[in-house]
Amino acid sequence: MDPDLTQKSVSFNSARFLISASRLNECPPDSGAEIAFAGRSNAGKSSALNAITANGKLARTSKTPGRTRLINFFSLNREDCRLVDLPGYGYAKVSRDMKDDWQQHLGHYLNDRRCLRGLVLVMDIRHPLTDFDQMMVEWCEHNRLPLMILATKADKLKFGQAKTAMLGIAKKLQDFQCLEHLIMFSATSKRGVDECREALNDWLTAP
Repeated sequence: MDPDLTQKSVSFNSARFLISASRLNECPPDSGAEIAFAGRSNAGKSSALNAITANGKLARTSKTPGRTRLINFFSLNREDCRLVDLPGYGYAKVSRDMKDDWQQHLGHYLNDRRCLRGLVLVMDIRHPLTDFDQMMVEWCEHNRLPLMILATKADKLKFGQAKTAMLGIAKKLQDFQCLEHLIMFSATSKRGVDECREALNDWLTAP
């Protein structure tokens, strides 16, 4: 492995689609460092990923929330570092069996993936901490996985309202040790993008 590549700081603009997987054995080799993005359908996960990577077409934003049924991997300029887009839940009009199947494979990925350095949970600042969000926070706490929360669509609220919403989220999660970053975020105005990149870089490049 080229030492220059492993020391290189992460350029999120370098993100490129690598592979999609429907189950754990289709994922890339379990080595290096990976950060996964999770969020309820229509929380703005695809838009957040596109804003962080400055690539409007990286993650598919859909008029039909819940279209992402696969785990999508994106490579970065630093060797063996990846971003991972996990399937969204909530609005997808699919059969119960298919939903159970997704959840099972998502569970396998989250539980068994050794190179997973942290989870970015994307939630709509106007409707934070849904049942899905709460479940993911508790899962991170139980598994001692570092958690970053992006409170998206902040541009839809006045700043005072957004600040109050952030304080409310922080208060509800004050006892969770796993929460390392809580960021007010807007893919439209780019609020929080630099702060998010900095935190992701720290996670990916930690020894």
